[in-house]
Amino acid sequence: MNVPMNAVPVRVRAISLLQRHVTLRLPFRFGAATVTQCPQAFVRVSVEKEGKTFDGMSAELMVPKWFDKTAGLTHEQNFEQLREALRTARSAYLAADAPLTPFALSQTQGDAAISTAVAHGLPRLAAQFGPALLDKAVADAALRACGLDWVRGVSTGILGDPWSGTLSLKAPDRVWLRHTVGLADRILAGDAGASPGDGLPETLEDALARYGLRYFKIKLCGQLDADLDRLARIASLLASAAGDYRVTLDGNETFASAQALGEFWRALQATPQVQDLLARTLLLEQPLPRHLALNETLAGLGIDVPVILDESDDHADVFDNGLKLGYRGISSKACKGIYRSLHSAWRVAREPQRLLLSGEDLTCQAGLAVQQDTLLAASLGVTHIERNGHHYVDGFGVAPQAEANAFAQAHPDLYQTHQGRPRLSVRDGQLQISSLHVPGFASAAAPLWDSLTVIR
Repeated sequence: MNVPMNAVPVRVRAISLLQRHVTLRLPFRFGAATVTQCPQAFVRVSVEKEGKTFDGMSAELMVPKWFDKTAGLTHEQNFEQLREALRTARSAYLAADAPLTPFALSQTQGDAAISTAVAHGLPRLAAQFGPALLDKAVADAALRACGLDWVRGVSTGILGDPWSGTLSLKAPDRVWLRHTVGLADRILAGDAGASPGDGLPETLEDALARYGLRYFKIKLCGQLDADLDRLARIASLLASAAGDYRVTLDGNETFASAQALGEFWRALQATPQVQDLLARTLLLEQPLPRHLALNETLAGLGIDVPVILDESDDHADVFDNGLKLGYRGISSKACKGIYRSLHSAWRVAREPQRLLLSGEDLTCQAGLAVQQDTLLAASLGVTHIERNGHHYVDGFGVAPQAEANAFAQAHPDLYQTHQGRPRLSVRDGQLQISSLHVPGFASAAAPLWDSLTVIR
């Protein structure tokens, strides 16, 4: 594997792990889990390059029942799994005994951290969380050391990865927002449910009117009658209010077998009320549980849209293995690692007419998380990205006002301030992201570090 000539070796000198509590304004349900609150993790690294020190940063929500869906685990136990992944990664990255390129650091110390965490009982998807956050922060620091933004820095080989030189990275000024409809979400204004009373959109109907949405992601529960009824209600609303819309369907690992999935799809194709929605469906995401997804073929199921992998993506060879079984795409998520996304984009670029890379992660919060994940996917050619943190959390949540204001001032196209409160700005269903093309990884502002709680 060749190292790009412009690759920048760095030495990690310090790593801070922190968190902040996040309370959702609306409950979000996917699969069997309903989330109302959880912590957001923050990473701050200090790296040395040629005797000078540079800082980098990253953030991700610690979502329960996604990285590990074991029924017997509490949400707090899921959070602690992710903290342990971070602590294990910190130890591994600080143990590097020589300067390494950011990619080499991920391949050696990141892989070692994953192996250690798995040996201690963490699933690989959870174990990846620590290196994923550290890799983002180290990349941020390396790019700042070179005075380059994400697209220019990665394109010129600064990170040392083997794929970016073969990819045609893009620097778009906008991207379509794909609005997720969770299983607990109300569809119409008259639907029963508690109201947060904050004046923000509460239902899908509200969000359509406020944001001018054109792309949607619909969660499935895997129960035929319930799914068909809900899809019919959503289809009716979108037909009347969304214009020329497109949707993706998320199976969330809820189908017990390929046979059950095939039966569901045939029932969907036979339901008149959802035919227009089905004709506008772009993909079906991870319908089978991760323990089955790479063991059962999709051949013969009659699914006429691309089926893609998401939760199964816990090894570098998952995408290629999935292609042999009939999958045609995979998700980009910063919480799975920036190098996983680059590799997936490289693989898609070899067969662009058949394969696709999607942008998925509804949990990204205002600030570092939404900015880094959005730019990562958009730079790889993803044109519509699942973004819903703004719907379930009011702006910057409990972050200090000074922090929220700093991000809004640094990125005035991505945020707008109403009645003194900065929030993500969705205009005609799109996010404006020109301001993310700044030195470093997608941010010209930083959290107020003293306001965060240390992860010990």
